[in-house]
Amino acid sequence: MSRYFFMETRGPKGKLAWVRWAVALVIALLVGYLASMGVNILPTACTLTRLHGPYTTSFSRTENPISEDGQWTNGQKDGLDWANVQMTPGFAFGTQAGGNRSVPVKYDDSTALLAGRWGPNQTAQATVHTVNQNGKIYEEVELRLRSTLSPHNATGYEIYFKCSKDPKAYCSIVRWNGALGSFTYLNIIYGSKYGVGDGDVIKATMIGNVITAYKNGVQMLQATDNTFTSGNPGIGFYIEGATGVNGDFGFRSFTATDK
Repeated sequence: MSRYFFMETRGPKGKLAWVRWAVALVIALLVGYLASMGVNILPTACTLTRLHGPYTTSFSRTENPISEDGQWTNGQKDGLDWANVQMTPGFAFGTQAGGNRSVPVKYDDSTALLAGRWGPNQTAQATVHTVNQNGKIYEEVELRLRSTLSPHNATGYEIYFKCSKDPKAYCSIVRWNGALGSFTYLNIIYGSKYGVGDGDVIKATMIGNVITAYKNGVQMLQATDNTFTSGNPGIGFYIEGATGVNGDFGFRSFTATDK
């Protein structure tokens, strides 16, 4: 047993072994010191296995599509069949053509998802900006949870509110099934209090299989679904019935977490 325990220290091989042990000891002590100082020195490959910390943005740049140093994937850029999200300082909004188009093309919502690996229990929240509201136009602001984007495929959960305060306003929870125009309503509710106005804060959570929508801290709608157990949070916008009005509605700020 002892021959496996004791190290041969004589000769060149023994000296090399001692050098290796000394280097390993110094590295271990350095790692311990940096960790005690709160410095994260783990490689990126290791940090990807952890839950994603909160991501908050006020959209400080001008970008089309939105990127923020590679933090976002986009509907047209990465999914091909959907539209991108763009931003100007302090405002994120869609690029969808709008108008009165046929199915399924009209369902190419402007979509952007946060990159990286996220835990399944997710919260997304955004502050709405909306002007020139018209009940005859469908302008929707959307939060996404457990969502994915790849060429010709978009899955996950969409929680959306109409930018209107008329009696036909609504809040809805929808599951995206993959192909353009393939989606399933999980719940929807109508009424003026379910629409949004400028400055309203909307939030969506998914804990386990329960999806909940909030406006200004008040629960608006809830649904359950077991289809998707992973994916990323994000944002989206939908316009139908008008063109050239993408800048009339969007988000001023956005926060997502899986804590």
